[in-house]
Amino acid sequence: MVTATFRFYEELNDFLARPLRRRAFACECARDATAKHMIEALGVPHTEVELIVVNGESVGFEHPLKEGDRVAVYPKFEALDISPLLRVRDAPLRVMRFVADAHLGGLAQLLRLAGFDTLYDNHYPDADIEALAHAEARIVLTRDRELLKRRTITHGCYVRALKPEAQLREVFRRLDLAGSAHPFRLCLTCNAPLRRIAKEEAADRVPEGVFQRQAQFVTCDICRRVFWEGSHWKRMRALMDSVTGASPNHGDDADNPPPAPV
Repeated sequence: MVTATFRFYEELNDFLARPLRRRAFACECARDATAKHMIEALGVPHTEVELIVVNGESVGFEHPLKEGDRVAVYPKFEALDISPLLRVRDAPLRVMRFVADAHLGGLAQLLRLAGFDTLYDNHYPDADIEALAHAEARIVLTRDRELLKRRTITHGCYVRALKPEAQLREVFRRLDLAGSAHPFRLCLTCNAPLRRIAKEEAADRVPEGVFQRQAQFVTCDICRRVFWEGSHWKRMRALMDSVTGASPNHGDDADNPPPAPV
């Protein structure tokens, strides 16, 4: 056995036993145990870690720990450029796609509302989520820290908030999604692109009163439902504006994205 001293920073402390939070502490490690092994043994999923510094030098997850090592573990940096240092993942994902676990159905719908390809099925076992994340380079969203410790999951986010709108704001803030959002482009049910259709194509597919009042319609080619700007459009638009930082004035209808589902 060897003894190393650990210090976790900022929100990573949420995963630690209470006596270990926000302070340096000594911990016994198996000889040649890796940084990743010990970080997860202490309760922190590797997907939550952005930078590991051992004895003042940045290292990767597979760095073997030695007697007397001092290990500092950091989450994602929001305001500090650490580009000269070794981040623990090879590269960020170029396309932000997600897979959400069974507890995050509401968040999955809101991410689709914001235009992010998000897989969700409340019957997905953890092994399927891991396989999808690995095969399709998806970010795992979960409230299960053990899921994020699975070996082939490289990008993930432990969601702390309990309500879907608060979860959306948390994920937008932590993953800096505002600039990548394209609201009202995906079906909330099918995760498929919405397609604008001519008004006459909606004639027999929507209530007569809606057909008379509305000028624009879109459809999902998977579920075949037709959508329009219904009564809760303003609330959904306001939510999207608040997370993306968009101006409430969206210009002419022709420049707007497709209507939100009713």
